[in-house]
Amino acid sequence: MTYFEIFGSPVRLKMTPAELSVRFFALSREFHPDFHAQADEVTRQEMLEKSAMLNKAWKTFQSPDETIKYVLQLKGLLEEEEKYQLAPDFLMEVMEINEALMDPEEADREALGKRINSLQLEIYEPVQQVVENYQEGITTEKELLQVKDYYYQKKYLDRIKQQLAGMA
Repeated sequence: MTYFEIFGSPVRLKMTPAELSVRFFALSREFHPDFHAQADEVTRQEMLEKSAMLNKAWKTFQSPDETIKYVLQLKGLLEEEEKYQLAPDFLMEVMEINEALMDPEEADREALGKRINSLQLEIYEPVQQVVENYQEGITTEKELLQVKDYYYQKKYLDRIKQQLAGMA
């Protein structure tokens, strides 16, 4: 059973927070082991497993990045600890930002933050329609591979943003 199946939702790259919350709390009550204390052992174990899976799904769906990662893994397009090769032009841009961060005394944190935010918007734009309008069986593998590229680029930029925040 996938996280989408437990939520009774179609596979999506972007979950709707309000809809997700309503469904989570309803399913939490339905699967909570305390409500099945009088049931047979098999049913209690099944509800415990569903409850645990529901909580993992909830945690995953709370993060847009984790949701994208989960879908890419479901499709066999992303592996844990994968050594993904990013585009050279992206790496050059990131290298310039990293070089500016090497001297914390001279780094213009505000300008670097704006540059990173701008770059994040720039990398999202080509995949925005795919992320927001994903449809199982219609969205192509090529489009999902573009989302994978975005996922790794964003992950890289998020690490730099954390580094920048640590300089404050």
